[in-house]
Amino acid sequence: MKIAVPDLISNSYFPAVAAVDLGCFAEEGLDVSLELIFPVDAAYRAMRDGAVDFVAGSAHSAVSAFPEWRGVKLLCAQGQGMYWFLVMRADLGPKRGDLSIVKGKRIGAAPWVEMGLRRLLLESGIDVERDGVQIAPVPGAKPEPGQVVNFGVTAARALAEGKIDGFWANGMGAEVAVSEGAGAVVLDVRRGDGPSAAFNYTMAAIAATDELIAREPETAAAAVRAIRRAHVALRNDPSLAKQVGNKRFPPREAGLISELIRRDVPYYDLRIGIDFVEGMKAFSRDVGILAGDPGYGDIVAERYRDLWT
Repeated sequence: MKIAVPDLISNSYFPAVAAVDLGCFAEEGLDVSLELIFPVDAAYRAMRDGAVDFVAGSAHSAVSAFPEWRGVKLLCAQGQGMYWFLVMRADLGPKRGDLSIVKGKRIGAAPWVEMGLRRLLLESGIDVERDGVQIAPVPGAKPEPGQVVNFGVTAARALAEGKIDGFWANGMGAEVAVSEGAGAVVLDVRRGDGPSAAFNYTMAAIAATDELIAREPETAAAAVRAIRRAHVALRNDPSLAKQVGNKRFPPREAGLISELIRRDVPYYDLRIGIDFVEGMKAFSRDVGILAGDPGYGDIVAERYRDLWT
């Protein structure tokens, strides 16, 4: 079986990566390999088309391939809250929480990921058109045939090279930019920055098709248990992350991942609450990717709720 992630050299979907590399899926009787498919909408299309079995990605993005949540369900969360960071060039003198710095600037963001930034800017009184904010893909992040792209570290490199003024991306990209002195964090939504509603715009989740759940309900259950095993292992010993990083990441990023996971562990919770679903739906309607009002059970595979705790 295959599980797709839209970014690999990252902490965003690390529970899924760890579940593969620490043997958590294998302990549940599943032979699962990891596949990097960027951007996230391409990962969901691959699942829709049967090329992969699961997606470990942003929850709101499922509608890119499954309009109005028809044919897909969230099995569990990988972590609570929207998990991207706004990082701006250090030489611009950014201040934590001060979004005025984005006016007239070029901000790099991935497809579907950028929706969260656009909405929180609007809720914070920043109109991207009026205020001249350019939000666009990061130079060099569009994969060419046969090329592998990891968005966060690509964004950090583009920031250091002056190709963009800021980026909206994962914690690894933020950590690389900050540790090199190229950038400073302006927003970390997961930890309370920005409008409170933004926390529930999206989350890192595990998704499967309705068809897989109906055909192999125990396989889907085993996947949930594998993510829970990964959470427990990383919570008990965040240094295990370096073991995974040494296999998957370049040396610099491998050296950073354990500290990033230590910070993320408090958000490791498989539960997908009603408040989250309502918040994500409101955000999705606001940005124009959802027209209707699907119920909780249309979005979440409720049969696996007992496995979350």
